[in-house]
Amino acid sequence: MSIKTGFWAIAKQHPERIALVSADGREYTYQEVDDRANRLSNAFREMGLGFRDHIAILMHNDPAWIECFLAINQIGLYMTPINYHLTGPEVAYIVDNCEAKVFIAHARHAEAAQKAVQELNYDPAYCFSVGGEIPGFQSYDDLLAKHSSEAPADRKAGTLMLYTSGTTGRPKGVKRELQEGNPDVVATMAGMLGALFKLQAGEGTHLVTGPLYHAAPGGFGTASMHLGHTMVLMDKWDAEETLRLIDQYKVTVSHMVPTMFERLLHLPEAVRSKYDVSSVQCIIHGAAPINPETKRKMIEWWGPVLFEYYGATEGGGTLATSADWLEKPGTCGKPWPGSQVKIFDDNGNELGPNEPGHVYMSSMVGTFEYHKAPDKTAESFRGGLFTVGDIGMLDEDGWLFLCDRAKDLIISGGVNIYPAEVEKTMIEHPKVSDVAVFGIPNDEWGEEVKAVVQLKAGVEESEALKEELLDFCKERLAKYKLPRSIDFIDELPRLDTGKLYKRFLRDKYWEGRERKI
Repeated sequence: MSIKTGFWAIAKQHPERIALVSADGREYTYQEVDDRANRLSNAFREMGLGFRDHIAILMHNDPAWIECFLAINQIGLYMTPINYHLTGPEVAYIVDNCEAKVFIAHARHAEAAQKAVQELNYDPAYCFSVGGEIPGFQSYDDLLAKHSSEAPADRKAGTLMLYTSGTTGRPKGVKRELQEGNPDVVATMAGMLGALFKLQAGEGTHLVTGPLYHAAPGGFGTASMHLGHTMVLMDKWDAEETLRLIDQYKVTVSHMVPTMFERLLHLPEAVRSKYDVSSVQCIIHGAAPINPETKRKMIEWWGPVLFEYYGATEGGGTLATSADWLEKPGTCGKPWPGSQVKIFDDNGNELGPNEPGHVYMSSMVGTFEYHKAPDKTAESFRGGLFTVGDIGMLDEDGWLFLCDRAKDLIISGGVNIYPAEVEKTMIEHPKVSDVAVFGIPNDEWGEEVKAVVQLKAGVEESEALKEELLDFCKERLAKYKLPRSIDFIDELPRLDTGKLYKRFLRDKYWEGRERKI
């Protein structure tokens, strides 16, 4: 019997199939998850939430995250999952900005949750705690117990309203207009996303390695669920634990970021060989540039299962299979079906092949606006296409190659230098674990190139090592691209999404100076 797509259809067809495995190993069937999501939908309705209202949640990779996601997606609500690394005031800003009618938080994040509701004077009748008590919050489990597990009447599709990470200011809500669509039809369309990555409906297991609040782990994970796959949740990423879970649950698909590949490859061979990874069919990766040698080594180890994409919270994007990438090393792909990618210069002129400029794209998931920020929305669009500030170029065959973020571009003596190119070179040095390159003030040239390096375990920093790294770069980069200085750091400020917060490194060098970019 062929399997249908869409969570709710699968819950009816295969109620005993395992839908979720929590980080502590507990298994939940499709029926169990469906029942709890229905109870929550009915609770929201009884509280008076109507079409296009918002809820906000603050939780790590917990089954309740999925229950909330499914609940809002069948009664026409928006859900904003909040980055659980944020402080109370930062959480309060998002809860207030999205106008959340209900706030649900996990007890692990009680301090930030309490500070947020106190700052907002938020009505405790609409605050609920998961996984334990939060003073002033009501029990999420008690709320569910009071309501029916029957599917709600008059079902309407809802969606997420995610917030950008806010590396250059306040985070912005990425909002798509809700239509009164059938949730089952929308779920089927979400499942179709997997077809781009050659995923099939039916048996399969998706390992969620990153935080569900982020667009990619959450989006690809729930798309797998709409295909009937089991979602295995990781609480905190660890290289060997990833291999163990792949072996134990016969994982077929996952989303990862390049820093994860680096750490997997750094495992001793004796550890790597303990686990069977032959079940893996698709590893989706993006979110950050990847060192070409790292990618080659992963393909040699796991096979041609790496699928690289380019996209953003706002939409996208492009896709390159392993075979595509091996033929066009460094590419992040061609546009998804129904999408476009174009390159424009600073004056809005479309550029030809191999000319770097601003990357603009359309989205197969529909247009968007930045919530309550019409000026920022207008700034991002050109002729129906949008940009998130990346610099790249299309080759003569239409393959996209990224150069860098526009805000990270270094202009030294009027010459453009792309930090990502320098980073890709330095990461190849056998003593370098991670690296960040950015511009710092130079009175004569405007900016100069600074490298901040995280060394591999056991490597001691020294002036001699700095010279060794500079000599390594001199053999591979033009003189004007070379770092003028190198600093060492214990660990670079990367989020678990793989995003590097260069601002935290760069700001101290620009203190008291104005950066023009």
